[in-house]
Formats: sequence, C-alpha cells, structure tokens
Amino acid sequence: MSIYREYDIRGIFDEELNEDRVKKIGFALARRMNGKFVAVGYDARVHSPRLFEWLSSGLSAGGKSILAMGIVPTPVNYFCNYQNLKNLTDGKIESDEFIAGSVMITGSHNPSQYNGFKITIEQAPFFGDDIYALGDEVESMDSTPEPENREIITIDALSKYKKFIVDEFAHLKNLKQNVVYDCGNGVAGVILPQIFDELGINAKGIYIKPDGTFPNHHPDPSVEENLKDIKALLEKEGDIAFAYDGDADRIALLTKKYNIKGDQIAILFAKIMKSPTVIGEVKCSSIMYDQLQKMGATAIMYKTGHSNLKVKMKETGADLACEVSGHIFFKDRYFGYDDAIYSTFRVLELLEKGIDLDKELDSLPKLYSTEEIKVSTTEDEKFKIIDRVKELLQNPPKEFPKIREIIDIDGVRIEFEDGWALVRASNTTPVLVTRFEASTKEKAIQYQSIIENLVKEAKESLKS
Repeated sequence: MSIYREYDIRGIFDEELNEDRVKKIGFALARRMNGKFVAVGYDARVHSPRLFEWLSSGLSAGGKSILAMGIVPTPVNYFCNYQNLKNLTDGKIESDEFIAGSVMITGSHNPSQYNGFKITIEQAPFFGDDIYALGDEVESMDSTPEPENREIITIDALSKYKKFIVDEFAHLKNLKQNVVYDCGNGVAGVILPQIFDELGINAKGIYIKPDGTFPNHHPDPSVEENLKDIKALLEKEGDIAFAYDGDADRIALLTKKYNIKGDQIAILFAKIMKSPTVIGEVKCSSIMYDQLQKMGATAIMYKTGHSNLKVKMKETGADLACEVSGHIFFKDRYFGYDDAIYSTFRVLELLEKGIDLDKELDSLPKLYSTEEIKVSTTEDEKFKIIDRVKELLQNPPKEFPKIREIIDIDGVRIEFEDGWALVRASNTTPVLVTRFEASTKEKAIQYQSIIENLVKEAKESLKS
C-alpha cells in the first residue's frame, strides 16, 4: 500500500509497479471517470512506455479510449485537461467537451528505478483519500479483464502547448538577456529549446536530450549538488539560469548571486500583481508571509504538495501558490497548476520589465534558514512519530524556548519568538522533513538541536 501516496502513486518499476497491478490501477481509475477519453503521457524513464501499455490496457478494459501524447512534460499533460476534444485531436473527434481526465506516467525527481502516476479527473487532482481508496480496491482485485476494444488515438499535445506559450509570451521576442538552462536529461528538453528558438531568445542549454537513466546528475534542482554544471555555465555565458526536474514541474532560478527559492520567487511575482492572494506551504519562510502582507497581498499557509495547493487555490480563488522546492502555480493568466516551463517565461517577463532580481533579493529582511534536513525513518513509522511529537509539545521540556504558536496543518510548525521550526512526514519518501529559520544562525541551530532531540525521544517512545 505504500505506493498509494498523498499526491500520486509512486513505486519501483516491475516490483511494486508490475504488470498486474498497473492494469488493475488503470481499470479502477476508469470506473472513477465519467467521460470516455483519457489523455495519457509519460516522462523519459526507460520503463515509461511499458507502463503506458499496461495502464492503457486497464483503462481500455474499463471502457475508456486513450489519447496518447507520448513523451511530454507533466505540465503538458495537465494542459490537455483544459482543451476541448476537437482541438486536442485536430478534429478527429468533433466535440467541444473536455476529456474525462489525464494520467501522467512519471517518477518526477525520484531515482531512475522509480515511476508512478499523477492523475487528474475533471480538471481536479486525484489525491489523498481518493488514492488510498483506489489502492484498497486495486489490492483486493482478483484480476483485470482484457479489453474487448482498445482505441488509442495519437495526439500532438506538445505543439498545442508550445503555441499557447509562444503566443502568451510573444512580447519577449528578442529579449536582451542571455539565458542558460539545464534540462537534467528530463522531459523539459522535448519542448523548451523550441520555445526559446521561436521567441528569438538567446538561450543555451545543457543535458537537453531526455535520458531516463539521468547520466549527468540526479533530476532534482532543489538539491544544490545538482546545480554545479549550470552554475558554471551561468558564470561564463549567462545572465540568468534555470534548471528543471525530471518531469518539468519544478524549477530552480539562479542569478550569479542567488539561488532564488520558490517562496522568494513568489514575492517577486506578487510585487507586480494587484492585491493578489498567494498560498505558500508550511516550509515557506516567514519573510514571504510578512512581505506579502506588507504589500497588501493575502497570504495563506497550507499543506505541502502539488495536489493540496491546487485544490486550495481553487477553493480560495488564489492567484499564485508556491513551494520552496520550486513548484510554482499560476492561476493569474493561467490554469492553476505547477508548470516550470510556463514559470520560466513569467520570470523572463520580470527581466523584460526591468526588474533587477538581485536588487529585489538584497532588499528583503535577512534571516538564517536551513535547507530541508531529512531524517530517515520508515513508511509505517513516519506519521506515528509526528503524532508523538505533537503529544510531547503539549508539555515541552524546560529548556524549550517560548512557543508563540503551533501550526499543525501539515506536520508541526512551531513558531518561536525569534523564528520557527518545522517537522513533517514526507508524503513521497520514508523520511521526516525538518527546516529551521531564525534571526541568527545560532538561534536556528538551537531550534534544530531541540527538535532533533524531540524527534529522537518520539522515536524511542514508539519502541517501548
């Protein structure tokens, strides 16, 4: 059951994601979709085409017809949910209706042996309790019927997405700045160079060719180690740099001075919006929430996770949402999902408007923030540890700093007088994620030490 996660389904190919189980997943999903047509795309991983065959068999057995888009970024898969069938199929299907949903076959930023499914139904993410219920059904199935008829219609989703982006950002043609970028051998490489070319932007990319073995570095731009090569290229040839994860829904933004995190990016975008509503996750810096309020924006703190943020955006009518790791969601002028490619051109728009990113970052208050610090545990224990930490915080040790507030919408975020500490269970890997921020490095280290001790105590108490 550990493959059925909060935001998506994810596991090791041919072990957890084997032929029998994947066909059952497709069949069970089909029964949850009202329309006939389901769009399916996949990332660059070597086993993604095999998973497409198995999944489409299960969907077909459930009475669905497949719109096959081949290898695409995850945002292109999402994009299909907002295009009518006539447009998507170049008139093969004469209908103004939208698709029943889409499935993106991707392991995202996980190691190459992983893969999975990001699911959208009726323009909404399929996640949380719905995924867990699907898992219960799949694991209790005896078998999946073979499809009587299997209709697979090839669609050119990439061209339609490219046209949308080029039209939307036509004013960026012949931008003065030199752009460098790292596709990380992920699927950004199948579309991003073409968009740069059509817009006449001087851009130089590395690791453009999709390769699911990820021979140059791990496809996660939120990890500093994976940015060495693009930083070197930026120093030599660029004015601004971007890097992408395996399925191109996560972005890294670099200047020669800063690695600009997702919550800082949100501040930059909010500055040129009129009284926006912005949603951040529990890992976002207090600087972001404070700055948004100062500029007249409405700031909302919510759970980590692309599905959670998309649902919260729809519920609140928010214009923008972000995760520190580089998932940026635009409802302003867009559809309300995380898209690293679209976000690239919104950043370039800031430059075109004359905004100096370094100067804007220089003007922000200075706090000391750690990177995400991960604590290994097990899938079975991670949520139990969080529950135990919450219990221990009801009567904290004497040496604990004064607690101003405890926020428990996702794990535990403890607000102190001079900063905050976070401990939460990852929904994608068997780890606890911690982060600390304070007015000084010494304070942040103090917070880190007391929380690590608290987690250790929680772990030990579960054993007894």
